[in-house]
Amino acid sequence: MRIAVVFDTPYGGWNHPEHERQMTTEVAAWHEDEPEMEYQIANALQERGHEVYLLGVRDDLQYLIRTLADMQPDLVFNAAEAFCRSATLEYLVPGMLEAEGYHYTGSPPLALLVSRNKAMSKKVLAYHGIRVPGFVTYRLGEPANRAPELRFPLIVKPLQSDASAGIAQGSVVQDPAALEERVGLVHERFHQPAIAEEFVDGRELYVSLIGNGEALDILPITEMVFDKRKTRIEERIATQYAKWDEDYRARKGIRNVFARPLSHTARERIERICRTAFRSLWLRDYARFDVRLAPDGEVWFIEANANPFISYGHDMANAAHKAGMDYYQFIERLVSVAAWRYERP
Repeated sequence: MRIAVVFDTPYGGWNHPEHERQMTTEVAAWHEDEPEMEYQIANALQERGHEVYLLGVRDDLQYLIRTLADMQPDLVFNAAEAFCRSATLEYLVPGMLEAEGYHYTGSPPLALLVSRNKAMSKKVLAYHGIRVPGFVTYRLGEPANRAPELRFPLIVKPLQSDASAGIAQGSVVQDPAALEERVGLVHERFHQPAIAEEFVDGRELYVSLIGNGEALDILPITEMVFDKRKTRIEERIATQYAKWDEDYRARKGIRNVFARPLSHTARERIERICRTAFRSLWLRDYARFDVRLAPDGEVWFIEANANPFISYGHDMANAAHKAGMDYYQFIERLVSVAAWRYERP
């Protein structure tokens, strides 16, 4: 297939040749540093025999339109995580692909918008009978000067950020005064609304899904585990440091592993909830969900990621590997499920 890999880039004025040279350089030095996700995807597609065109978008959607019109790809692999350096605008790229009639991988604009908004997605899921933590939102500039009718401790997050941006140990607040301070910090630092939700103690599980409709596969579940000797209960959250800072992870005894034994009942409940969530949020092709399994066996849905990180060696790619797919096969599978979706009557 002729596939255009579309992604957000900081490099102004770069076209396919410049990105291809950069990809070659980064892939050759993979043992020293991890290549950018889009270059990993393109390299995998080339290894699988596809004709690949690298199309980096910075702040010009007209460039995207012109280049795709010249190329006429069979499929666009949407690896864009932002537009104009804003992750909240990631929906614009698939929106343009939709408007221009291109076939592309991943979820449509509305699904990206709803899933990114933590309050909106929780309302949709609650309507479909999925248990979500109680929460309250604060518009930009709205003070949290009244105690909400929620059970403390609460965890405060930017409403529309992903990859744990804005989540730190200070995000877990124990009283109204700390809540007001943290909401103010989110408003000031991230320039977006804040959500405060009831903190759920339990196991931090990540569930990856590939497919559509009835052909929706759940990959082996992964888990972020915390050394209980080095962390308190309220510290066992997926902060930005806990996800991305290797020194911090080593110091706190934090590891991402395949989930420790789950009871048959818990596994069935998690899978049923995740299948329902995938369809309820109108997701397509692939996604990753964050859930918490409480000590009483209750499953709490925490967050949906409609456009997850799919680099080699990270949670979703690792889950695919555990399911029998190497990285090249994993990326090929994402292409296949998208192509099949467009081909079916």
